[in-house]
Amino acid sequence: MSLRPAPLTGIRVLDLTRVLAGPWCTQNLADLGAEVIKIERPGAGDDTRGWGPPYVKDTHGKDTTEAAYYASANRNKQSVAIDIATERGAALVRELSKQCDILVENFKVGGLRKYGLDYDSIKAVNPALIYCSITGFGQTGPYASRPGYDFMIQGMGGLMSITGERDDLPGGGPQKAGVAVADLMTGMYSTVGILAALHERSRSGLGQHIDMALLDCQVAMLANQNLNYLTTGAAPKRAGNAHQNLVPYQVFAAADGHLIVAVGNDSQFKAYCQVIDRPALSDDIRFRTNSNRVINREILIPILTDAMKTRDRDYWLAALERAGVPAGPINTIDQVYQNPQVKARGMLQTLPHASAGQAPVGASPLRFSDSPVNYRHAAPLLGEHTEQVLRERLGLSDEEIQELMQ
Repeated sequence: MSLRPAPLTGIRVLDLTRVLAGPWCTQNLADLGAEVIKIERPGAGDDTRGWGPPYVKDTHGKDTTEAAYYASANRNKQSVAIDIATERGAALVRELSKQCDILVENFKVGGLRKYGLDYDSIKAVNPALIYCSITGFGQTGPYASRPGYDFMIQGMGGLMSITGERDDLPGGGPQKAGVAVADLMTGMYSTVGILAALHERSRSGLGQHIDMALLDCQVAMLANQNLNYLTTGAAPKRAGNAHQNLVPYQVFAAADGHLIVAVGNDSQFKAYCQVIDRPALSDDIRFRTNSNRVINREILIPILTDAMKTRDRDYWLAALERAGVPAGPINTIDQVYQNPQVKARGMLQTLPHASAGQAPVGASPLRFSDSPVNYRHAAPLLGEHTEQVLRERLGLSDEEIQELMQ
């Protein structure tokens, strides 16, 4: 069966973003087949190019100058080095915008107006363009002019108040997530918004401005914790590796390590009690339903903790799997990439790289039956595609390009 082109084939994106939230969004679009032209500062580029070590390694195992951080969010893009602070540079970007379907930027509010690259200026030359602005706090409100960074947004947006060990236990206190989840979720929400606007454009023929804020996305992604507060008036607290609304749903220590048990309903709890040889627990009125287990958590968990210590981790994992009780190990990232399921799903890809030869990337999780994700090349070198884009998209001659280079 012949495959169809990737879903966004034929869509062109002008990428004026750097660091993570914006690049994560535009990498999604690039993976889906869009042509993404990333504009970078000559000589410096995206800030994350300097966020190393570690660096991508060449065929001899030696470091290149390409930071792994940058490589994680910029595959499948073309890098064009243009100084938008110059009149000529800004004009070139405006010309490129006329040929694009989408523009994504994460400058401070109003920061692109002085270059004629703000939404109103671009809309005047390309009313069909979908223009997505990503900032810390959005285009409106009392904080609009403030810079926003993932770490501070995790704190301000409530995530750190529910992440980490309980305050009354050793090690308790606020804790950020291990990756920049506010940035990543903003990148994902931005992708969703852009695709929705692209679909709407098929009816109206017009583009629009999408206003994305890290703080908005962080608050939205609190999900059930939002409603835990809004329905009770009580702010949820840190619960460590336990769940606020499900019991047992947490880490347990086995005789030789740790594992996660994630009981999601009462029938799973009954099966779990059979596996750990405590069948009477599932008939106990205090524990028969999840609601009662949440209320009586402090009584039940010590009983389960003692039972789990009687066997090795792998024994429990195998027994719980046979019983249909969700459970899993706590893997280090090297163990993740050795996992047979991760391997089978192709979550590690190796792509051509201009200086390394080949470079590893963590794959997109999107799976299409007939128009698959398109892997073309790893993150580009700074300005790697400048001449190609200026020549092919803007029709500049070799002489004009050399003049600009100088």
